[in-house]
Amino acid sequence: MKKIVIIGAGFGGLAAAKALRHASAEICVIDRANHNLFQPLLYQVATTVLSPAQIASPIRQLLKNQRNTTVFLGEVTGINKDAKFVYADNESHQDVAYPYDILVIATGVTHSYFGHDEFAEFAPGLKGLADAVRIRNKVLKAFEQAEAEDDPSRRQNFLTFVLVGAGPTGVELASSLAVLVRTTLKAEFRRINLAATRIVLVDMAPRVLGTFASDLSEAAKHRLENLGVEVRLGHSVDRIDADGVVVGGERIASKVVIWTAGVAPSPAGKWLNVETDRAGRVRIQSDLTVPGHPDIYVIGDTVSLDQDGKPLPGVAQVAIQQGRYAGRRIARSLVNKPSPKPFQYFDKGNMAVIGAGFAILQAGRVRLSGIVAWLAWAGVHLQFLATSSLRLTVFLQWIWSFWTGQTGVRLIVNHIPLSKQNKDIELPIASRGRK
Repeated sequence: MKKIVIIGAGFGGLAAAKALRHASAEICVIDRANHNLFQPLLYQVATTVLSPAQIASPIRQLLKNQRNTTVFLGEVTGINKDAKFVYADNESHQDVAYPYDILVIATGVTHSYFGHDEFAEFAPGLKGLADAVRIRNKVLKAFEQAEAEDDPSRRQNFLTFVLVGAGPTGVELASSLAVLVRTTLKAEFRRINLAATRIVLVDMAPRVLGTFASDLSEAAKHRLENLGVEVRLGHSVDRIDADGVVVGGERIASKVVIWTAGVAPSPAGKWLNVETDRAGRVRIQSDLTVPGHPDIYVIGDTVSLDQDGKPLPGVAQVAIQQGRYAGRRIARSLVNKPSPKPFQYFDKGNMAVIGAGFAILQAGRVRLSGIVAWLAWAGVHLQFLATSSLRLTVFLQWIWSFWTGQTGVRLIVNHIPLSKQNKDIELPIASRGRK
């Protein structure tokens, strides 16, 4: 049987695998994580609304009923498109070779610091569960340190949060953080005045949420300011260090800086050694294959494809629809059926939430803001969670948080190195030598 390798089990890769569930082929799914992640809700993990387990599901669980599919945990390091091998590393082996007849690449994106990789040490990004937990730890520790600090100036540094990037991630994270401060934490700290908390959202663009219509963008900005978020636009970040950021020549002292500005595609273009755009995204044809390589499909955020003269956006719906199309096209080719028409993205609209009970929605000529848009946002996001159990738990948590103002997980989880753990379990001096 034909061997089909799918790299990445995000929105696109998982959609492709499910579209091939009845195919007479051996399907191999490779991912560096063992879970499928619902990235649009990562900011809620970072701001304690949800737990990591509420937005992620094990890949093996999602594909357990597909008898033609095998899942491998590994980090892809390269592709030999002539010999038709994918190479990946895992915990115990290097450069494991996976042969393929048909390849689907759905590897997504990572953080981009626009040439300033030194910022990464001080300003973590938000792309995975580990990132979300790291940011949650950083935020909660800042409040704990402020509570214990006697110096007013140092205390204010812990209570100042700077987010770089006013796209959907930055706006949603800033607003959720503002709600956390105004509601959940208000009654839990005794020595600090939470009203003094500063949340600063910075972007060099002239407006927030630039992909939305200007009236919706303005509504989002107004909502952010009502929540207490300082919005600074038209200024780039010149420097980020352990003591804060420099924006437009002005230093903002802060102990918590979060990067929400940009993304970079996976190295798929380098692996394949094919044409890419300036950002490094692989240029593909309308059937989602690489020019000259009809056996290689590339989908999702790591590709460049124009439709109606404009590049398709890097959103989940594009990846899902491309994954389904690629899977169905491959399935038809396996039984010698005619290929479907070229891929055509159906735009179902764009949404962003700005705090509990307020969102903006743009779908064609329809433009909404407020509670109605928020209800639509909630319904759509619940629908696209991977399992029914996740939909139920997230729905109940949202209802609880909305009515009580209490969030779900306010835990600081410190990861102790193994060497430190071994020292911690040594017997007390008085007990040493005893049986």
